[in-house]
Amino acid sequence: MNDIFMVTISQNMYYAVSAGLAILVLVGIFLMSKVKTAKTGNALSAIALLTGVVVSMIRYDLLPIWVIYASILFGSAFSLWLVLKIKMIEMPQMIALLNGLGGLTSLIVGGFAMLGIGSDQEVFSTASAMVAVFVGGWTFVGSLIAAGKLHRLINQKPIVLKGHRIWLSLTLILTLAVMVIGLFNVLSLPIALALLTVLSFAFGYLFTIRIGGADMPIAISLLNSLSGVAGAVSGLAVGDVLLVSVGGIVGASGLLLTQIMCRAMNRRLWEILLGKTTQKISSHQEKPKLVTIETPEETILSNPDFKEVVQEAKDVIIVPGYGMAVAQAQHLLKQTADYFKGRGARVRYAIHPVAGRMPGHMNVLLAEANVDYDELFEMDDLNDQFQSVDLTIVVGANDVMNPAARAAEGTPIYRMPILNVDQSKHIFIFNYDTKPGYAGVDNPLYQRKNGVYLFLGNAKDTLNTFLNDIKTN
Repeated sequence: MNDIFMVTISQNMYYAVSAGLAILVLVGIFLMSKVKTAKTGNALSAIALLTGVVVSMIRYDLLPIWVIYASILFGSAFSLWLVLKIKMIEMPQMIALLNGLGGLTSLIVGGFAMLGIGSDQEVFSTASAMVAVFVGGWTFVGSLIAAGKLHRLINQKPIVLKGHRIWLSLTLILTLAVMVIGLFNVLSLPIALALLTVLSFAFGYLFTIRIGGADMPIAISLLNSLSGVAGAVSGLAVGDVLLVSVGGIVGASGLLLTQIMCRAMNRRLWEILLGKTTQKISSHQEKPKLVTIETPEETILSNPDFKEVVQEAKDVIIVPGYGMAVAQAQHLLKQTADYFKGRGARVRYAIHPVAGRMPGHMNVLLAEANVDYDELFEMDDLNDQFQSVDLTIVVGANDVMNPAARAAEGTPIYRMPILNVDQSKHIFIFNYDTKPGYAGVDNPLYQRKNGVYLFLGNAKDTLNTFLNDIKTN
């Protein structure tokens, strides 16, 4: 039955189909940049990728048609099970795992190419296969570490081994040595494959383990880029133009996203990879002093009851953070917003670029609670309006609104763009406690004596109690 398709899908036709599918993926990515067309873009890209896999397998006559159909059926059933099983709060680690599977796939393709299966074993193909094995293994293990940290199976703080940089450098040197001696047939390719796999796994572990939880959004973006790079290089190894083009698109888009995230957090990528941005201040260093927050006296009521603030609030900004996601309090937050809107108040959500554990995570969580997308605003859109609003409500956010970022030199968040929550006249904070966030920096906002109201505990419980109190007023 495959012979029919082999006659139908010629080399030129395959190139044309590959070009069309690559364009569809690009269109899908473009559509995903807009809220209203994001679902369509995601579906379009997914269909294009599935079509590409099926067309490639038929073109190269890799498997019987019934195996392809059975694989599609099994994969679809498994993905539906994941949709029902995985909670939205667990989506970041799910994305990390999918990145890892992409890397593992590239490792397998590169491994077969090194052994001469599906490849002509010329120097270029073999060299590309070796790079695919290394980058694929690095992505696979690195993604597993990232998922483990996000799921709290691994300590979220940076783990720095003794001689960490030396081990990283040694791993890279050994990798290059194995590639060179493998290409010159000093070492048999099966042995070179085994060594490269082990070295790539070791490098992936050493590379990711020292990145802290606060920087995990950037780590995930970078690993996503690496999975695309691994796919593109494995495509070079086997001479598949579709794999090269789609892998290149994923790699480039992931790298652009990584750069955007770095700018949003005012981070240097190299410092993040070295684990510098989330390391604790050593004992011999002077601990940064808390920033003093000065608020004009005329904007502060004298020890007001929080219910008075609620009654008078006509302009409200809500700042959700990862703590809201952990508590799964988005539905209660939506009810809180609806209460204020029912009283005629204007309500807007201020979304920091790294409010969740991956780009867009917070937007999706709020959409799950049926929050209108028109009420979601990026940091730059609202940052100059905090000083004029009647009330700011913070739920599970800390580092993204920590004013210490402006002046506390030597801290991980120094000069990181933050939401100007401290400029608000009245602030309700629904956080679990007043301990530092992931960056380990004390938040001086908790020390402000006027205009700040702390509702400490699980956000789901405190918001529920808060709603009951204001509704019975």
